[in-house]
Amino acid sequence: MHRRTFLTAGIATLATAGHALAQMKMDDMNAMPGMDHSAHGMPAKPAKPAVSLTLKEGEALRELPRLASQASDAGLFQAKLTAAPTTVRFAEGVETQVLAYNGMAPGPLIEAFEGDRIEIDFTNDIPGEDSTIHWHGMPVPADQDGNPMDPVASGATRGYAFDLPAGSAASYWFHPHPHGKTAEQVYRGLAGIFLVKPKADPVPAAYGDTVLVFTDLRLGADGAISENSMVDLMNGRVGDHVLVNGQKNPVLDVPLRAKRRFRLYNATNARFLKLSFGAAAMTVIGTDGGLLEAPFAVDDVLLAPAERLELVVSFERPGTVQLQTLAYERGWMGPGKPNDAGLALLTVNVSDTPGEPMPPLPEKLGTLAALGTPVVNRRFVFTEKMGMSAGGMEMGFFINDVAFDMNRVDVTVKAGDVELWEVINRADMDHPFHVHGTQFQVVEHERDGKVTPPAYRAWKDTINVARGETVRLLLKQDLPGQRMYHCHILEHEQLGMMGIVDVTV
Repeated sequence: MHRRTFLTAGIATLATAGHALAQMKMDDMNAMPGMDHSAHGMPAKPAKPAVSLTLKEGEALRELPRLASQASDAGLFQAKLTAAPTTVRFAEGVETQVLAYNGMAPGPLIEAFEGDRIEIDFTNDIPGEDSTIHWHGMPVPADQDGNPMDPVASGATRGYAFDLPAGSAASYWFHPHPHGKTAEQVYRGLAGIFLVKPKADPVPAAYGDTVLVFTDLRLGADGAISENSMVDLMNGRVGDHVLVNGQKNPVLDVPLRAKRRFRLYNATNARFLKLSFGAAAMTVIGTDGGLLEAPFAVDDVLLAPAERLELVVSFERPGTVQLQTLAYERGWMGPGKPNDAGLALLTVNVSDTPGEPMPPLPEKLGTLAALGTPVVNRRFVFTEKMGMSAGGMEMGFFINDVAFDMNRVDVTVKAGDVELWEVINRADMDHPFHVHGTQFQVVEHERDGKVTPPAYRAWKDTINVARGETVRLLLKQDLPGQRMYHCHILEHEQLGMMGIVDVTV
């Protein structure tokens, strides 16, 4: 639906569509900065001036603390995770209450190996709210996946247990997935990293293994995290500050001619990050589901919400190199469109002195088996609707013209069957598409009548579907049970852009 049609759609049209739409009160609408409500018969309220605190910058990039295993047996990882409120200082002299795993936001990094047994006891100490842990992208049983149908009540503890199969080495992460509270719990701080390592890694150890987790933050003058506005619900929440490992523009020192392995995680609710290291050469070596078959040189990369990438960056010149954002048009409705071009996320100081000679990156990294011929074709169409009612503005985001219903199974698939899914975006902005329980391979993109193959074959669990684009992908679910598929703009997921796939044997 075109933006003008979307923003002016009448409530009568929506009422006949039979959708369950989210509703915002008039007061919330009037608080939207710069919104002129006179056309809807509502008096315009002066916009409140935006207040943004100055965050500390330039500190040394910190490594995320590892979560220690409490097991003495090799091959068994046992630990405890607790989600609870805590306070941090992003700005000098101002305390901010966040949600954190084990007192850390981003949460602790879990590192395990293919073949390991994982047993983690999760305690939900968030007052008055259900939560879960969704092991994003990981091949875990359905009853261990942290789906919204399996909530952990406030004050309760629940054990998660699963095995990491051979071939599962990749850059995963974990976050809450409770029905109706996912977006808020994530932007308040709940996200963590889960690295699954292979027994033998083809990437030279001399490159290191540096995790960069991107989150964003919006604070009021008092340091409190601001609640979502109507603009946030329409577009997904985009904060005022982009953080790396919880820091604003941290600094990393490297010797001349160093090669560094970076794992990039977009853990924001809705921010699209088009990234470049400037003159430093970038090579993609892995995606959501692990290493590529061969390295692929790039000038920049696009990281949609929930996507991950592994890069090798070569620092061949002395001086300062910055990881910066580039302009990207993802579509925007209403006021407050952020200007994301030119944000410095990480500053790398390259010394004049060379370090130890670096081994070359192997020409072959791994083998990705083709999924084969699909036995079923399916279509998933993204749409959006908005309108006015006596109670306020109503909006909804839909897949195949229906909003999410936790008591309805939308798709039934057979375990082991290869399927072709066409994901069609007829909405007015980009939507990143995520499937639980498996990794898929993108076959092709189609936009404006032009069909293009992906730049390389890769395992993915999240793929951006641009406005007016169709993405075709092959997938196979191996583990039975109910799974989710949804837009990973978390506000859109909560407003209906999600479905349930039941995997049967």
